[in-house]
Amino acid sequence: MADGTITWMTGPSTLAEHTVPTLKSATAEAGRPEAFRVVAGFPVCVTDDPDRARERAANMFAIYGQLPSYRAMLDREGLGGPADIALVGDEKTVQAAVEHIAEAGATDFLAAEFGATDAERSRTRELLRSLL
Repeated sequence: MADGTITWMTGPSTLAEHTVPTLKSATAEAGRPEAFRVVAGFPVCVTDDPDRARERAANMFAIYGQLPSYRAMLDREGLGGPADIALVGDEKTVQAAVEHIAEAGATDFLAAEFGATDAERSRTRELLRSLL
């Protein structure tokens, strides 16, 4: 009934082991293997203070750790909450995380930027642009 999905709070292991194989199989069975897309959404912050960024993520995205559908994805990934799935750190760290998500089978990446300062927001956007 669909050619893909948009995920949120769904980590790379769950994408690789559950989401992508399920969609790949279903679209192939429907005769539309080329149609399948997985848009993976993650909170993202390029920062020199990852601990503080994770604290912000824990507060900003707290509701997702409580909603059953998102909680199930976090549990499947073995994570305590939204702060644990957020992509935070310097450019190299965040780029490696985005690449890992692509390797897990995501065809598209959706970033929910949550920088607290102009510098964090600018660094995050610059990195994301460089990955296009």
